[in-house]
Amino acid sequence: MDRAQKHALASQVKDKFGKMSSAVLVDYQGLTVEAVTKLRNEFRKQGIEYRVVKNSVIKQAIVGQPWADSFGKTLTGMTGVAWSYEDPSAAAKIIKAFRKDNEKLKIKAGLVDGQIIPADRVESDLATMPGKDELRAMLLATFQAPLTQFVQLLSAPAQNFVYLLAAKSEAKEEAG
Repeated sequence: MDRAQKHALASQVKDKFGKMSSAVLVDYQGLTVEAVTKLRNEFRKQGIEYRVVKNSVIKQAIVGQPWADSFGKTLTGMTGVAWSYEDPSAAAKIIKAFRKDNEKLKIKAGLVDGQIIPADRVESDLATMPGKDELRAMLLATFQAPLTQFVQLLSAPAQNFVYLLAAKSEAKEEAG
């Protein structure tokens, strides 16, 4: 690869880091081609872009970022990058699930909103975060809770009146 191609590739990688909501760096050394293909397919299903990139190209792409120095320290050995553009936890969840069957895949670090996440916390914290759809459902439930309680409050007098009539009817049957 000549200098112009490396510069163009670094520019593409820089754009990906600029658009992403999160990135997870992995060391894929020791994985079979079948395993890597399976991992790529899982990433594609979730809209995550995965690419093997030379460490020097990544270092060139992240120059000028406030997190570049500490992030650059993780760039040793073979590096694959999973960029997630919508759900920050999606890539980490896929990697966590994949690592159950393939322990050779190692997490190097994660990056979310300019914050570097150490390898151990990527799996324990980032991968356990609720996803975008789960957060939407939680937000909807939060919005609906007061309305549900209000409807229950409005229907309570009518419901109590029905209970009163039923109790009176039972009392009449017992009396006579």
